[in-house]
Parts: sequence; C-alpha cells; structure tokens
Amino acid sequence: MEQPDAWHLTDRLDTEHGKGDPFAAAVRATRMAMIVTNPRLPDNPIVFANDSFLRMTGYERADVLGHNCRFLQGEQTDRGAVALIREAVAARRDIAIDLLNYRKDGVAFWNALYLSPVANEAGEVLFFFASQLDVTDRVDAHLRVQHEKDHFEAEVARRTRDLTEALATQTMLVHEVDHRVKNNLQMIAALLAMQTKAITDPAARSAMEAMLTRVEALGTVHRRLYQSNNVERFDVAEFARDLATDLVRGSGLDRIRLHLDLETVEIPVAKAPPVALMMNELITNALKHAFPDNRAGRLSVTVAPDDRSFTIRIADDGVGMPVQVMEQRSFGKRLIGTLCRQLNASIAWQANDPGTIVNVRLPREMATGPEASS
Repeated sequence: MEQPDAWHLTDRLDTEHGKGDPFAAAVRATRMAMIVTNPRLPDNPIVFANDSFLRMTGYERADVLGHNCRFLQGEQTDRGAVALIREAVAARRDIAIDLLNYRKDGVAFWNALYLSPVANEAGEVLFFFASQLDVTDRVDAHLRVQHEKDHFEAEVARRTRDLTEALATQTMLVHEVDHRVKNNLQMIAALLAMQTKAITDPAARSAMEAMLTRVEALGTVHRRLYQSNNVERFDVAEFARDLATDLVRGSGLDRIRLHLDLETVEIPVAKAPPVALMMNELITNALKHAFPDNRAGRLSVTVAPDDRSFTIRIADDGVGMPVQVMEQRSFGKRLIGTLCRQLNASIAWQANDPGTIVNVRLPREMATGPEASS
C-alpha cells in the first residue's frame, strides 16, 4: 500500500488541531520571517507574509501583499545576486543566498534568503516559499575580517615592496663598490705589469709576476660579484672556471689541456678573497713547476661538495713537485698556509704518478645553502 506523503497527511489531521492547513499555522507562528509568493499571478506577488517578516522589515501587511518582494532591494543590493534569484524562480528550483536588503525606514540589513518552489502532484508550481533571516552581524563580522585581511595583505605587499626596493638599492650600491674595486685592481695590475717589464733580475721579475696574478685573481672575484645578482654569496665553481681558464690562457702554454669538474658550492662573500688567493697559488704553482721544457700535459681543477665539507682539488700529470719545492718555505707556501688557517681548511699534497695532486678540504658550514645547516 502506498504511503501518503507529508502534504497529504495534513488533510487527514483531526479538527482538534484547528481548521486549515497546520503548516500555514506554523508559518504564521514561527519567529523566522517567511513569505509565500504566487508565480501564477502577474509579477509573482507576495500572497502571505507572517508577523516575523513584518517585524524584520518594518512594513505593514497591506504594504507587502500583492507586491513583488523586490521592494526590499536598494542602491547597494548586488544585482548579480538578484539575477541569480530571478534565474532560480524561472527554473523553478531552490536557492539559498545572502542579499543586502532595506527596511521600510531605509536601514540596510543582510538577509539570508532561502527560496523554494511548492508544487502539486502534477508538478505544477503553485507557490514559492521564502524564509528569511537577518544575518547582518555575521556578514558584518565576515566583512570586517575580510577588510582586515585585505589591509594586512596590502601592508605586507607594501613592506615587501619597500624591502625589495631597499634590497635593489643595496645590491646596486654593492655592485658599484665591486665595480670600482675591480677597476682599481685592474689599474694596479696594469701598473704591476708595466713595472714587471722594466725588471731585469729574474727572481724579482718572478716575484712581481706572482704578485700580478694575485691581484688579477682578486679582480676576477670582484668581476664575478659585480655580475652576480646575489650580493651575499659567492659561487666557488664559477670562479674556478674563470680563474683556471684565465691562468692557463695567460701562461702561453697552449700544450696544456684544462679539465674542469665543477659542482656549485656557494660561500659567504667575505670568504671569497682568501679562497680566490689560495686557488690562484695552487693553479699557478702547477703551471709553473709541473710542465717544464715545453712539456705537454693535463691540468685538472675540481670543486666537489659532500656531506660535511667541500673539496678543491688541483691535479696535474706533470713531472711532479720537486722535493726542494715541497719543503721550501716560499712566500707562496706561507700564503697558502695562512689562508688555510683563516678558512679552517686542511691541505694535503701527494704524488699523482705522474704529477701532483693537492686537496684542500674546507668545512661545509662555509656554504650558505640548505646543506650548510644540516
């Protein structure tokens, strides 16, 4: 047997519950504002409004019956929301939406509207049932939060912009300093080169040429810093590429094959000059001692990071470092020792059979990448 639905049950209620539809009685008695409209009449007018609706809007019943509920709209009512309601009515479907409405005295309030069609057994829409709730406090709170959020985001954006501009200015100033230092070092290098040509004593000339390469190495440091977008970090690998290429080309030893095996290792800018000077000494020593008498050979420069440190390796397949050179306390050897102590690095010289390998191991905390903090 087919079970009766809720609509038909209302017809079977005893007269002790009162005459008429008890749902209508409930609509009249509830504290929630409710209206009923009739889409079968022109302009879908209000045919019922309960007391709660009248209290919420400030209108009399005579003001609203027979009128479309658009009289609640005003200047600030969202026309897009109104269009959505119109589309729902035309499509005979439910809609729930917050809408800015106006009371009779002109005071705006936010109305949480729920509109639903009421159809008969044949599917014909007889009425639209609309419940309404004043949610002004909730919407105003949401708008305040949104306003504060927008204000906070705008402030963050402003401060970020200020910091970006300050950083850009700082970067420009640092680059300008690096540019001037580079130019000054180039001038010093040019003066040293001129002075070197005038020196006839071989030992003095050799010492002057060694000093010239050190100045040029520092110039390469500031050239790379000037070209870099990062004023706080220095890429050892890219510097090693520039330095080794320049030194081999400048040595005039076309028979030397340069091999580079370089992985990116970034160090603080303050550590760049001592690292540069140390690499210059090691590469210059290899070119000076490993390939005498026009000997051909291979020079390898490696920069390799690992878990706790990174290694700079200079290897050649030349004649090997003479014992007297290994044991002597030349200015270059003393400079390398001083630089290693300054960088907290260790250095090891060993035979390469043939040639020589020099390994310099530097602590990983010099690097400024994520690995440095691990």
